[in-house]
Amino acid sequence: MESDATHRSLSFADIDLSGRSAESVEFMQCRFKDVDLSGTTLGRAVFTDCVFENSNLANLRAEKSSLVRAELSVLRMTGFHWTDGLLRDARFTESRLDLSSFRFTDFVAVLFERCNLTGTDFIKSDLSGAQFIGCDLTGAQFSQANMEGARFSHCVLVDIGGVTSWQGAIVRSHDLVTLSYTLAAALGIRIEDDENDASRHEHGTLTALTSRDSPDHVP
Repeated sequence: MESDATHRSLSFADIDLSGRSAESVEFMQCRFKDVDLSGTTLGRAVFTDCVFENSNLANLRAEKSSLVRAELSVLRMTGFHWTDGLLRDARFTESRLDLSSFRFTDFVAVLFERCNLTGTDFIKSDLSGAQFIGCDLTGAQFSQANMEGARFSHCVLVDIGGVTSWQGAIVRSHDLVTLSYTLAAALGIRIEDDENDASRHEHGTLTALTSRDSPDHVP
């Protein structure tokens, strides 16, 4: 992998490209299958009309790069970094993206489906064109992100960071239950369960009855 190179209509299979470094490299209509790109560092890279399958992109770092019209499925992407870049018409399926980072990145027509996104960093990203279906987003960070129009369906939304930035997001009612606890905590709202309410009510009623039956009680 060399800087300023253009790769067109190529198929990469069973190749170790880990730990490489390149600037302004471009891939067009390329397929990556069983490829190891872990630890690779890219700057201003462009991937257009590409397919990634069963590959290792763990700890890959790309800055100011673009991924356009791409299919990514069954990938190992733990610690993946795509910062200050662009994702457009991209689909991530059944991939592990835990502890990844998409800071300052724009999402346009991007779908994450059945992906592990625990602890992922979306700080200051534009997620207005992103959709998440069946994903685990436990501990993900969304501080100062643009969430207007972002969609979440059948996702795990526990311990979300920056939940106060979720203005305009669209969340299915099934997912809202766990998210509401995180939002309440962020706003300093205390939540009490029904058992405590019932106990206080019962105690209050008993106190009233005891007082009424007291010899000193005056009707």
